[in-house]
Amino acid sequence: MTIAFTLLLTSTLVGLATSLYFRVWTLMLVSPLIAVLAAVMLQSDGFSFATGAPLVVACLAFSQLAYLAGALLPPEADGSVAEEIDGVPGGHREHQIRRQKK
Repeated sequence: MTIAFTLLLTSTLVGLATSLYFRVWTLMLVSPLIAVLAAVMLQSDGFSFATGAPLVVACLAFSQLAYLAGALLPPEADGSVAEEIDGVPGGHREHQIRRQKK
């Protein structure tokens, strides 16, 4: 039973970390990885399909709920890598540089 709690906690933390650093499309990459790794871990620990499948679904649900919770954090706490890449200044950055003429 410890493996089930560990998988749920890990998938929750992965969902939260994903929301803080990446955009929503990253869930399309992270969710299948969570499902496969959780299924492999549960199978290796001796869980049957009837008990393992609901745990995999719960891991995915926890991950996506954590992503949603992280996405609802205030924008000042947003350290999105995607924001740095596209060059658009965030709400907490200065839009004008001193001594720059218009």
